[in-house]
Amino acid sequence: MKTFYFFPVLMLLSILTYSQSTIRLWTDSIPYSNGTIGQEEFTDQGHVRNIQDPTITVYLPDSSKNKGAAVVICPGGGYWLLAIKHEGHDVAKWFNEIGVAGIVLKNRLPTSDNITDKSEVALADAQRAVRMTRFHAGEWGIDPAKIGIMGFSAGGHLASTAGTHFDRGLAESADPVQKVSCRPDFMILLYPVITMSEPTMHSGSMKNLLGENPTEEQKLRFSNEKQVTADTPPTILVHSSDDRGVPVANSILFYEALIANGVSAELHIYNSGAHGYGLGRNDGTSHNHWREACAAWMKDMVFRP
Repeated sequence: MKTFYFFPVLMLLSILTYSQSTIRLWTDSIPYSNGTIGQEEFTDQGHVRNIQDPTITVYLPDSSKNKGAAVVICPGGGYWLLAIKHEGHDVAKWFNEIGVAGIVLKNRLPTSDNITDKSEVALADAQRAVRMTRFHAGEWGIDPAKIGIMGFSAGGHLASTAGTHFDRGLAESADPVQKVSCRPDFMILLYPVITMSEPTMHSGSMKNLLGENPTEEQKLRFSNEKQVTADTPPTILVHSSDDRGVPVANSILFYEALIANGVSAELHIYNSGAHGYGLGRNDGTSHNHWREACAAWMKDMVFRP
């Protein structure tokens, strides 16, 4: 059964229930919005859709554990909804346990009903989330050179898009946040959508992001394995061989592109797990160990001086 709330009420509930603070991404005009703010839709399963006014929810670790790193977390949902509980808030709490700030992004989607450019809106919000985290880094106890991005499924596509389409800051902007770099320093991608090319693409994500008849130019822009350069951030990828939702070839394509461009990369392909498991299903199978692998990779790549 689906439940509807007005955004200000949900924002307050988020602050009281989940986190230390929830912050609007855009305080003045919201890019790619027609200016109307309608209702967002939340479900009993912890999903949200029809996002109108995007936010970040900031989870800061205890100061005694703080390692000075942060991860912007992009939940999955096929560019139709966000699985914001088990691929967002729950993950941020785990990051706090290992001394990392978790920044849960509630980005707008191509299917939100107030959007003027469906293909660009999620990327604009993801870039803004990285900028805002870096802008507030000193205040939040974060090293501005240790800000990563993480994504699950279609959120993995959004995260890998942010990691391959970035700037070092918009010097001409009057907005001080926009002057800050939106390049992530590292990426963590779980069962990600990567490509918009046959036969590996996830057709639902492509249709929601690019429409029924995307141009070749659009498909190229958002096939992120084709956008990797030597400046793409170091990346760890996690996938399962039995994933029938998003083929494991997506992660393999991205890993191969990273290696070909001299970018540090690590790929974990588990025998089982299927799709959409978030922190893991605690069923004793191998995919449940991805957190240990990720923490070890971060110790090697991110935490060291």
